[in-house]
Amino acid sequence: MTDNSAAAPKPKGKKRLELDPKLAAYRGVWVFVEMERGQVHPVSWELLGEGRKLADVLEVELAALILGGDVGECDAAADQAFGYGANLAYTVADPVLADYRNQPYTRALTDLVNRYQPEILLLGATTLGRDLAGSVATTLLTGLTADCTELAIDPDNRGLLATRPTFGGSLLCTIQTLNYRPQMATVRPRVMAVPEAVSGRTGQIIQEKLQMVEEDIIAKVLEYIPDQNQEKAQLAYADIIVAGGRGMGRAENFQLLWGLARVLGAEVGGSRPVTHAGWLPAERQIGQSGKTVRPKLYIAAGISGAIQHRVGMESSDIIIAINNDPNAPIFDFATYGIVGDALQILPALTDAMRSRLSVSRRAG
Repeated sequence: MTDNSAAAPKPKGKKRLELDPKLAAYRGVWVFVEMERGQVHPVSWELLGEGRKLADVLEVELAALILGGDVGECDAAADQAFGYGANLAYTVADPVLADYRNQPYTRALTDLVNRYQPEILLLGATTLGRDLAGSVATTLLTGLTADCTELAIDPDNRGLLATRPTFGGSLLCTIQTLNYRPQMATVRPRVMAVPEAVSGRTGQIIQEKLQMVEEDIIAKVLEYIPDQNQEKAQLAYADIIVAGGRGMGRAENFQLLWGLARVLGAEVGGSRPVTHAGWLPAERQIGQSGKTVRPKLYIAAGISGAIQHRVGMESSDIIIAINNDPNAPIFDFATYGIVGDALQILPALTDAMRSRLSVSRRAG
């Protein structure tokens, strides 16, 4: 007998994904608090602010993960983490962890993850964080999205939506780790805003032990040599940055940027084509493959505003763009735009700022 009745209509819209029960057991958002000789890297507070948003959406706790060589240092960092939004802190204090080495740090992190099963683990995309995140993800056999510029939660599956530039910075892609936990991501310093710390906030500190001794570790710390090079570019923490692109014409014209920077007390940066051409050293490159900055004032001279550069500086408080092309993409997101020749505008701007500052000093 043939059934000629009409088939039921298929539901439209996005299908809700059901998590494997093993994956559903993972709960909570963790942020690795990077610390060196008792000093916490500011990216840790940026990540706690972003982690707080993710944890609120998921309705779970936000935890700080702190490793160090001294109990007092770890507890002090935990108290700070509570002020930036953490509900609890997992600490591992051991002399073996006094200085960063990949082997013991990876062991400490993987042991904690296997024991407490967080669903999201965030680290800063610093030199230390990149090294550690890769080895932890490999050991845990999970996914890792590096150098993210945006994080969100997929409401259909509680998954982490990790957005990062791709194809040389020409596109943005959003990546999910569907079948493995924890979901890991690194975020470059200065991409996220540092939240306001709330004094008096407290939380639970859970102290764990490192399941290693010095004799188990191959790498040895022979000497600690702090960086004494004060001339090194500090773009990530500059309040004012003057940056140039190919529109500056040639390397010699960058003296105009340096002149304005000296008047303003600013750092000098550039786009990727500029550093590739040798007009500026690589440490002054701003963008996806260079530094991410968040100054109070960013002056972009002769920079078109391609996505590769934009992701490294668009969070600046005020952006002043100077370009002779009125259709340059940078004018789409700049706070103020000046259409004209940067080689003429920069000297005039430098003179104006020098005169203004001179008057202010005399008045003071």
